[in-house]
Amino acid sequence: MTDAQDHDAPSPEDPAEHVITLWVDADACPRAARDILVRAAERTATPTWFVANHQVPLPRSMHVKAISVPAGADAADQLIVERAHPGDMVITSDLPLALEAIEKGALVMTTRGEALDSNNIRAKVQMRDFMESMRSSGEHTGGPSAYGQREQRDFGNALDRWLAKIRRPTPRT
Repeated sequence: MTDAQDHDAPSPEDPAEHVITLWVDADACPRAARDILVRAAERTATPTWFVANHQVPLPRSMHVKAISVPAGADAADQLIVERAHPGDMVITSDLPLALEAIEKGALVMTTRGEALDSNNIRAKVQMRDFMESMRSSGEHTGGPSAYGQREQRDFGNALDRWLAKIRRPTPRT
């Protein structure tokens, strides 16, 4: 397992030469998605930080690291929002975290490969809040479908497209 100390992670005070980083909300990240992220980080040498309030089992790697935050409501989310830079990718299905990351200029993708952005996040947060109020009134609304082969493939493909896009050299003018 690779377990990094908090001070090793990039912070907002880093120089302008920021390297695009993947930030993973690891508390609810399916193991299959975690494996896809680790392979992609190794293949593309992309710095990837798994942030959770528990130990995340990861292979030894120069590119993949974990940060364990103290237990507490949204401690991992707060660290991700604090450390993410504009252009970084946040992997989460937590819509309030996604909204904060988007407002900060980060890109957001769910572990199902769905891109969340300023055009769709507010409607998704409103729907989440509506469904939560339905559940609290006793309505059975069900949950997300199982994380199967199709979801894994969609996530892997979306992640690969994003990583290929950030690796393209920008044309000089």
